[in-house]
Amino acid sequence: MKLREKFRDQKLNRKFTFVIVFFMLIPIGISAVILFYLMEKNVVDENQNYMKYTMERYQDSIETNINSINMSTQFFLRDESLVSVLNRVKEGETLTTEEWLELKKGTISSLERLVNNNPLLYGVRAYGVDDNVQEMMPILYQASRMKRQAWSEEEDYFGWHFNFTDNLFSSYTMNQKHKILCLVTPMTDSENGRIGTIEAVMTMENMFPSIYEGIENEWSCFVTETGESYFDERAGADKQQLLAQLLETFDSKEGIHCFYFPTSGKNLIVTYLKIRELGGTLVYVKDITENILEVHRIRNQFMIASSVCIILLIFIINHIVQHLLKQFYEIVSSIRKVQKGDLDVVIEHCGKDEMGELGTQINKMLERIKQLMEDNLNRERLAKNSEIRALQNQINAHFIYNVLESIKMMAEIDGEYAISDAVTALGKLLRYSMKWVSGNVLVEQELEYIKNYMALINLRFDYEIYLSLNIPDIILKQEIPKMSLQPIVENAICHGIEQLAEDTNIYIKGLLEGEDCVIEITDAGRGMTEEEVETLRAKIEGEIDSSGGSGNGIGLKNVQDRIQIAFGERYGIEIASKLGCYTKIRVRIPLVCGEDTSL
Repeated sequence: MKLREKFRDQKLNRKFTFVIVFFMLIPIGISAVILFYLMEKNVVDENQNYMKYTMERYQDSIETNINSINMSTQFFLRDESLVSVLNRVKEGETLTTEEWLELKKGTISSLERLVNNNPLLYGVRAYGVDDNVQEMMPILYQASRMKRQAWSEEEDYFGWHFNFTDNLFSSYTMNQKHKILCLVTPMTDSENGRIGTIEAVMTMENMFPSIYEGIENEWSCFVTETGESYFDERAGADKQQLLAQLLETFDSKEGIHCFYFPTSGKNLIVTYLKIRELGGTLVYVKDITENILEVHRIRNQFMIASSVCIILLIFIINHIVQHLLKQFYEIVSSIRKVQKGDLDVVIEHCGKDEMGELGTQINKMLERIKQLMEDNLNRERLAKNSEIRALQNQINAHFIYNVLESIKMMAEIDGEYAISDAVTALGKLLRYSMKWVSGNVLVEQELEYIKNYMALINLRFDYEIYLSLNIPDIILKQEIPKMSLQPIVENAICHGIEQLAEDTNIYIKGLLEGEDCVIEITDAGRGMTEEEVETLRAKIEGEIDSSGGSGNGIGLKNVQDRIQIAFGERYGIEIASKLGCYTKIRVRIPLVCGEDTSL
């Protein structure tokens, strides 16, 4: 409400400027919001597509690596010479040097070529069940050698093992920097049971290149089903904490999954791949915070530039609007002079547009006002010189009406609408009371007079007297002696309400009772005692002399007499009252509908 009032009090050019700029900003603002939303969404979508494509490549690579390990393992398991030698060792047979040399030149060399020809493999090793095996590097090893590997300490070590160092030999002969993974598979025979173990080895970097690529703003890890996670050694603790949050959002379904994950001031694209063969999940994360911030920077620059343009636009629009309203302000200036009493003002340079038409009409109005005032003055002079008006000792009614009309127009020009309304009510009241008619008037005419009377009487008090009407249409057309209801209302105000000096009501209600109509006038005033009511009734009936002084019931007796003269002895007024509550006057008249009588 305060903003509305503040806006209403602004100058017209500022209002126009505000409205124009406001309705320009709405589509611009909506377009900007949509534009930058789409820009941000486009950044996210592009990076999601990139991550999906990259993960698809990693998926193909991992599947190839897994197949390579599985195929190499199967070659070893199906090699008859190797299986035969391990069976003989398991049975406790001692092989001759010639037999070991033949195995070395044949089977071992063939398996070594197989491993060397596959660049993806770190190596494939066969371990005997004990140390009765002649070690032939890099293919065949004794059981004690296998126990040097970290995975051999597990109770059930068959399957996949990740991110360990190759301890097959001492650190002086082995590259301890590489982290490797392996698939450990038992070699079994239907008669001898487990005769050996196959370890197919690959570097972690070959299996999961995304973990070690070190691309800026991108990182990756592999998480097993048991919850173990494998990062690059350069990964910080913050990534491990973030991984814990991400794992809670992962779906258990297989395949590639990609989603946008804004968190802790960062904007991430997260892609993960469930790898059933490895029993884990490859997670690939890209930080696109810089890309999003770049969109935000562009948005902020746009907002700053737009704000500057809007400020300049406000000044330009305001200047244009002031120029367009120049004639309007000239008209306002002329009206202000009229308000100060200068009726000789003439609005010049009236164009053909709406402002020009307004100026022309104001010029005509001023001419009319001056003519009316001159006419009224002439009538006043004639009235003073008129013998009839002198005998009547009355002011020219037409003069009063015209002057009141002029005052009303001047008040409206000043914006004093309350004064204008009061002058209108006074004019109607005077017109009604000063012009007599033969016979009766209609109830609706009398009520109209009462409304104008109430509008004027409320100007006197600091409190409000509300008038409530409930009159059927048939009673509104009922004939009644003129000035029959107004004295009752006036009596209610003077003797029932004025002493209370607080907001209250006067109720006027119409009722049909047989062939009569009753008009009840009730005030929520101070009321009367039963003794006062009986005294007033006696005065109205003429049983007590009511002449002299105020509050003696002469007004009500006058109404009573006029009603009985017009309609007969059985009609008139009735009184009911309760001290401190109300006073009710019932006016009973015959139901006789008549035509409208102009006043």
